[in-house]
Amino acid sequence: MSLQLKLSAITLDCPDPMALAAFYQQATGLELHPKSNDEFAGLHSGDGLGDGLLLGFQRVDDYRAPSWPDQIVPQQLHICFKVADDLDEVAARLRDLGAGKPDHQPHEAKARILTDPAGHPFCLVRG
Repeated sequence: MSLQLKLSAITLDCPDPMALAAFYQQATGLELHPKSNDEFAGLHSGDGLGDGLLLGFQRVDDYRAPSWPDQIVPQQLHICFKVADDLDEVAARLRDLGAGKPDHQPHEAKARILTDPAGHPFCLVRG
């Protein structure tokens, strides 16, 4: 029997919550949560009244960025975004916003792997 859980939030550790929220806000168009601050920032989809998804960013002292593709510092999580436009064009726009592009690109025919400014890997998938 399913518990019928509904995903409501995903939170990423980082050294600067407001800076990482700004990156993802520019990338996704999600709205900044009004109670965002230097310790925790969030972006939300939906009506902002508990419906939709919150993408959160929490400050962690001595944060160490994931080291992808090696696992010296595990990635622990990555996010995938469907992209309707040209993958290379979207990747280039995200790089202009501060994303990195690792040399290792295992599925280049259908996806691009980037890293956000805090080092978290994320995928752009042809959608």
